[in-house]
Amino acid sequence: MSSSDRRAFLLSVLALGACGFTPAYGPSGGAGVLQSQVRLTDPVGRDGYLLNRRLEERLGRGGPSARYAMKVTPIVTQSGMGSTSRGLTTRFQLLGKAKFLMTDPVTADVLAEGEVQSFTGYSATGTTVATLAAERDARQRLMTILADMVVDRLLVAASGLPS
Repeated sequence: MSSSDRRAFLLSVLALGACGFTPAYGPSGGAGVLQSQVRLTDPVGRDGYLLNRRLEERLGRGGPSARYAMKVTPIVTQSGMGSTSRGLTTRFQLLGKAKFLMTDPVTADVLAEGEVQSFTGYSATGTTVATLAAERDARQRLMTILADMVVDRLLVAASGLPS
């Protein structure tokens, strides 16, 4: 690393510190109040399971004494995108939404709520087994994307949550 690159890096770090930037997972970051303190409702279906699994990977598993309760509802729609001259669909797009609601389990006050959305796609060229595997993988990718977006929203709101 050249000395001009080092200087630019150090100046950017100082600028971030001066503007009030605090790492979410740092000692004074807001994410600490969420770690293992969010109890998720039981998932419905495979999409719900995949979404909850990713949320637990990111936030930790909140037990019965967790400070927050959260319900996340995934909604997935599928549409054909490409087709052959014979009318067979060769490409599908999965559009996903995840509605989330975080409450205080004692008072039932709403602490955070919202909706995130994203999409992914998969190819239907090949055998039926390959197409089903591609769809399954695309759904898993979509649930990971949606869960990460929900966590990002919670991290932004974390500093305002009651501890």
